[in-house]
Amino acid sequence: MPPQPSTAPEPESPVPSAIAEIENCLTRVSYLAGRARQHEYRMAMAGLPLDRAAVAVLRRLAEAEPMRPGVLAGLLAVEASHVTRQVQQLERAGYVLRAADPHDRRARRIGLTDAGRAAVDRFREAGRVGMGMALADWSDDDLRRLAELFHRLVDDFVTHAEVTADLGPTA
Repeated sequence: MPPQPSTAPEPESPVPSAIAEIENCLTRVSYLAGRARQHEYRMAMAGLPLDRAAVAVLRRLAEAEPMRPGVLAGLLAVEASHVTRQVQQLERAGYVLRAADPHDRRARRIGLTDAGRAAVDRFREAGRVGMGMALADWSDDDLRRLAELFHRLVDDFVTHAEVTADLGPTA
């Protein structure tokens, strides 16, 4: 005999349906933005031969002062050996430079070269062009409102992440 549909009511989710929709949309956007084909398209537009890991390293370095490899690994949530390999490749390509840490001469800090900054600018611009094409039919008011809401979303995510980190792991 085939299984019968349950007559019990579905348990109510503690999360409002709008939150579930937002999470679904963010998941889709993240997937679409992170696809290998999308990355290859952006790199072709930017004229750069960089893989996704290299782009992540360069983007993070562009957001801050030069930093130690261990700090960079922590910010990227990857193993230090991963950062070491990426930095070596990016250094050979002329995008990053390792220099002595002014606070500890035994340590090294990684920073962008002028070519590294130019590369970051080029792949950011390629991303903006692609986004502009996707949002070409949106009004200026809609774009401005979306930007405001995204800033608010990111700020709230950052605040929540900091509070969660302060609380430690949940039971």
